[in-house]
Amino acid sequence: MEETIAGAENSQIAGQIPQQRGESLLETAVRYAEERHWDVFPGAWLEPVDGMQRCSCGEASCPAPGAHPTRPDWATQATGSATVARRMWQKQPTASILLPTGRTFDALSVPESAGFLALARMERMELTLGPVTLAPDRRMQFFVLPGASVKVPELVRKLGWTLSSLDLMALGEGSYVAAPPTRFGSRGAVQWARRPTPANRWLPDAEELISPLAYACGRDR
Repeated sequence: MEETIAGAENSQIAGQIPQQRGESLLETAVRYAEERHWDVFPGAWLEPVDGMQRCSCGEASCPAPGAHPTRPDWATQATGSATVARRMWQKQPTASILLPTGRTFDALSVPESAGFLALARMERMELTLGPVTLAPDRRMQFFVLPGASVKVPELVRKLGWTLSSLDLMALGEGSYVAAPPTRFGSRGAVQWARRPTPANRWLPDAEELISPLAYACGRDR
């Protein structure tokens, strides 16, 4: 298994895409496209207003300040081209980095407490994981093969649960995740709980992770 956040700062595995101090959002977005072949698109950004960081959308009560799409046709903006990504972030260098799901990956989203419980269980089971993000809204996103959003309801049902009874969401086509180092206002930045590395370039199927995730969510209720 790969290391968790606790040891992330010292990791020097070749080919990974770490959150590096001082690296710009533009550089990071370009590397996601170049090294991981992920589609990326620029979202909202943070602006200083009266000494506070406000979302560019102008909503004082924005639930995800600086970390959401800025237009309804955001899906058409997403690109896997490093050249196009560089051009987009040059226009707005502080824009958040958003990754559309349902293309190169889907994501299984769970509460942070359930996510860490599931990670510990997955380590004992010696499961191979893809990248996992930890967002300031206290949710974790486990990257899996596309198609998870269709499979998960039935997989959960076979385990004796219903999706409505678990705080577990499968993000597929039409959804997105915020990527490190995107910030959620004053709440902090998205981090990697499991970093992208050459070893996890091939993603697991949702079926491989659903049991420990559903169990953890059930315990977390």
